[in-house]
Amino acid sequence: MQATFTNSTALLQNAISVGLYQPLIAQLEKDFLLSNLQIDIGLGMFPEDLGSTLHEKVYHLIMEKFSAYLNLLYVIDVPESAFKEIQVTDVVEVAEQVSFLILKREFQKVKLKELYSN
Repeated sequence: MQATFTNSTALLQNAISVGLYQPLIAQLEKDFLLSNLQIDIGLGMFPEDLGSTLHEKVYHLIMEKFSAYLNLLYVIDVPESAFKEIQVTDVVEVAEQVSFLILKREFQKVKLKELYSN
């Protein structure tokens, strides 16, 4: 059941192929709301747009609202061990890697809900 993805695009394509793309978007929206953050994504959003929107939001949070960024990661429950694997180059690259970690964790939540709801 554990699939390894190399980037956000591969993860989102897999989510579409297994029919979990819409629940993934809903989970992202839910966790952003729980963090008191606004993100402009919708159920009809294309995967490329979702990836870039999430990346931009994470970048903005890192640069402008770091405490809100940390709160979001707490709500989403991104494992601390995953941050040790991040290659620190510049803020844009870090935001891209964190966006991927967020998508991986949210997809994991959606897959587990799907598995145990049947």
